[in-house]
Amino acid sequence: MSHVMKSQKKLLTRIRRIKGQASALESALETNTDCIAVLQQVAAIRGAVTGLMAELMEEHMREHLGADNVSPEQRKEDMDQVITVIRSYLK
Repeated sequence: MSHVMKSQKKLLTRIRRIKGQASALESALETNTDCIAVLQQVAAIRGAVTGLMAELMEEHMREHLGADNVSPEQRKEDMDQVITVIRSYLK
């Protein structure tokens, strides 16, 4: 079973929270809410997405890079994939 499936309920809860925050941001923009409140909402969404990314990355690295039964070639390939994802996330 993949690590994503093991944590599915927890991850879906995070996603639903992010969706709620995005909906609140949309409503704030539609109702001409104060700029600081909009900025705070954007910061909250960014933090939530960053937390989700960190959790997924940690689980992925523990499962794929920390496993004893992974060959050095597979470990290098997995590491390259993680680096690619991190670089695209940080752009």
